[in-house]
Amino acid sequence: MWHEERHTRIRDLLRASGKVSVERIVTELGVSRETIRRDLVELADRGEIRRVHGGAVLADDEPPIDVRHATRVREKRAIARKVSSLVESGQTVFMDAGSTMTLVAEALSARSGLTIVTNSVDVATRFAARPDNEVRLLGGRFDARIGCTHGSATIAEIARYQAHLAILSPVGIDAAAGASSFELEEAEIARAMCANARSIMIAADHAKVGVRSRVAWCPADRIDVLVTDRRAEKSRAIAAIAGIVGAIEYA
Repeated sequence: MWHEERHTRIRDLLRASGKVSVERIVTELGVSRETIRRDLVELADRGEIRRVHGGAVLADDEPPIDVRHATRVREKRAIARKVSSLVESGQTVFMDAGSTMTLVAEALSARSGLTIVTNSVDVATRFAARPDNEVRLLGGRFDARIGCTHGSATIAEIARYQAHLAILSPVGIDAAAGASSFELEEAEIARAMCANARSIMIAADHAKVGVRSRVAWCPADRIDVLVTDRRAEKSRAIAAIAGIVGAIEYA
């Protein structure tokens, strides 16, 4: 991975989470601890980040969750529109939680005849406003930070459904690891949705392409469609992914 590409990925991680450990950056980028330490020193010298024990934070205060939804919005909206064009009326669709999924839900809410099964309050709210779409909000342990449910009760409810399609957004998508997330709870939800869906669609912007996060939940050869933005075409990782997933759609 090139020097400037690593810096971009580190910035993206910090914008998404506010604070990131060295261990997480090493896992996400797949490079050595020494390389990451040098990168953090350089970014800190520029005033872009502030180094703390075990990792780094943004130079400003840690952003609230609303700030995460403001990251790469143009790319995510384009991805959302492309996803919407690939979904057919009458389908039952799993959707997980996250900023990309919120925008996908917004785009899909203009469609009709869909049944959406989700653990995300944001996703459910956007569909509930339209009466000709059915919404099933999964129960379970509620995480107020993200606005979603997770845990064994949520997974048990997912198993009750046989969906036509699962639309999911990982932390990273990589040819070797497939789709992966940093949080175990998020990965377990995504894995359960994959297991109970006929087709799997991954929505991931260019910053997630080539990233391998901590918990893998869907092999690349199980992914039917990867929807990403045009900037991903410049990534060296996309060629390897293209040889494994069913199809890639660019927004």
